[in-house]
Amino acid sequence: MGGQQEPASGLDPEQRAAVLAPRGPVCVLAGAGTGKTRTITRRIAYLVRQGHVAPGQVLAVTFTKRAAAEMRTRLRALDATGVQALTFHAAALRQLRYFWPRVIGDDQWRLLDSKLPVVAQAARRAGAGTDRETLRDLASEIEWSKASLITPEDYPAAVARVHRATPAPAEQVVAVYATYERLKNEASALDFDDLLLHTAAVMEEHGDVAEEFRDRYRSFVVDEYQDVTPLQQRVLNAWLGERDDLTVVGDANQTIYSFAGASARPLLDFPRRFPEAAVIRLERDYRSTPEIVSLANRVIEMARNRPAGSRLRLIGQRPSGPPPAFTEHDDESAEAAAVARRIKNLLAAGTSAGEIAILFRVNAQSEVYEQALSEADIPYQVRGGERFFARPEVRQAMAALRTDGALSEDRPLPVRVRAVLARLGLGEQPPEGGAARERWESLRALAELAEETASIAPETDLARFVIELDMRAEARHPPAMEGVTLASLHAAKGLEWDAVFLVGLAEGTLPIHQADGDDAAVEEERRLFYVGVTRARHHLSLSWALARAEGGRRYRRRSRFLYGLVPEDHPSSSIGRASAGRVSSRAEAARCRVCASALTATMAIKLGRCEHCPADLDQDLLDRLRAWRGDRARKLGVPGFVVLTDATLTAIAEQRPSDVAALVRIPGIGATKLDRFGGEVISLVLGAGAGS
Repeated sequence: MGGQQEPASGLDPEQRAAVLAPRGPVCVLAGAGTGKTRTITRRIAYLVRQGHVAPGQVLAVTFTKRAAAEMRTRLRALDATGVQALTFHAAALRQLRYFWPRVIGDDQWRLLDSKLPVVAQAARRAGAGTDRETLRDLASEIEWSKASLITPEDYPAAVARVHRATPAPAEQVVAVYATYERLKNEASALDFDDLLLHTAAVMEEHGDVAEEFRDRYRSFVVDEYQDVTPLQQRVLNAWLGERDDLTVVGDANQTIYSFAGASARPLLDFPRRFPEAAVIRLERDYRSTPEIVSLANRVIEMARNRPAGSRLRLIGQRPSGPPPAFTEHDDESAEAAAVARRIKNLLAAGTSAGEIAILFRVNAQSEVYEQALSEADIPYQVRGGERFFARPEVRQAMAALRTDGALSEDRPLPVRVRAVLARLGLGEQPPEGGAARERWESLRALAELAEETASIAPETDLARFVIELDMRAEARHPPAMEGVTLASLHAAKGLEWDAVFLVGLAEGTLPIHQADGDDAAVEEERRLFYVGVTRARHHLSLSWALARAEGGRRYRRRSRFLYGLVPEDHPSSSIGRASAGRVSSRAEAARCRVCASALTATMAIKLGRCEHCPADLDQDLLDRLRAWRGDRARKLGVPGFVVLTDATLTAIAEQRPSDVAALVRIPGIGATKLDRFGGEVISLVLGAGAGS
């Protein structure tokens, strides 16, 4: 049984040091693929096994229901049942429900399933847009503000300070935000951010409540600590009080949620806050081949202004594998078709479809790959699409398992589950395709989950398995499905596959064009790229396309994050080389137009020269560009940097592009800005003085 396993057995020296560290502050800096979940669950089990803390006195928090569910599964296998492993919001909700009658005294306020209806009411009253996209942006802005502990009154100064692009003029966002809060309070309702705000307030303002909570929970563990927001940190501080029995685990190189208020600063500052803390670095990568690990290290080593606590260098532990492949294509359809062909070859060679992923920057990129896989008759699943446990066949199967009483109790769990599912259509061979194949795949996933559960905990019976399914449904933690995964890079965080295809690696997509001109935002995009690279175990393919549509203008260039990674003598692709002309040459590494040195720094790439090389700035042109931008920004109701950044204007004034081909060579001029502003900018360069 899993419970007989010694928590510190089978670990490398660094993992063992983290597990055996004494009670008190512990900071585990855990690189990608280094076994962080294994390490922290073993640490919890060790503290429980040694009698340092009772299982019910441990509160482990993470950021997704899936991660919390995985932690609970591992803890059960280590005989640490009873440990509370929850998301921040789930932990806060439990506490509020318990303490509300004592603190508030009246009926508990209802929790909003979605804030969009209330945001829509607030937007109408504030005269803001009410289309679904605008409402989603406004809701996200409210979430960022509350996670960052920013009130409506403080919002304008806060967004100006961080140069944040806003979905509407700041004053209008303030009106929506304030009205939303008022409407919500009048309806006696809470949103998910309120769970944390009220929990912190209750602990801070009611000493008896704080004392009771701290008497119940003695030891705290925080996973993915690089993703903590100021609001979550405030809650954690309230939980702790003056105590220091805290273990945090994180990797600053995987901080990819700054747009939502997350910050790696608490992780990096942990040794300053707790000078006596044990700090352990996990750098042995057990996930990826040395070739992939080497590429990942090079990606993150090019990051600018990396703080000391983020300088983990992964050390590959797996056998050698194929080198990462780099490919350039004429257009996105050609790129998708090539990816589908390579996946076909991997499937023929024995790689499971469930061990292959296509990862992209934004969800809108998914469609062309869905079409290519469908045409190649390759099964796939879109992560973030229809929830597994909401599917009709899954609900039917769970109901059948819950009511099954015809089978003998002494039969093994997998046999019993397969017998029930067979009555619902789970045969030995899958149907040809379509809805019947999808239904079969769902049922097979449940059967395989039963086999996995029995292997981890052989004592599990059918009743317990049904409870496990209910818990997974609540946690949105579906079983693995057989099919190629399509997912955004953000959705891929925490997952891994044998083969990963990173697609659409072009300027304006990665880094996304909204990040251009903001060094901090560009570096977050680099970390997102790093997360994508480190999802791959054995095969890694990186590709980009020079045009969006077949036969379209090939104005794109490959992502700046690929500079220094693609071998100098590597012909990115022979596709369209003869006809691509100057466009293809732009896919090569950026070089200084003055001294011809390779450029890697964001500002240097944007200016097209080393920062120490002499500039050839046309000040009159720069003044005209700034005046034009100011006029444009006023008419669009956005900050000036949303039109074009200062760095882009400076690059234009230095390089004086006189046609489209020259203009798109300047970083910051992607497809959208070219279509919207390109003609006006070129007219200004040529001296025509065109306005808006």
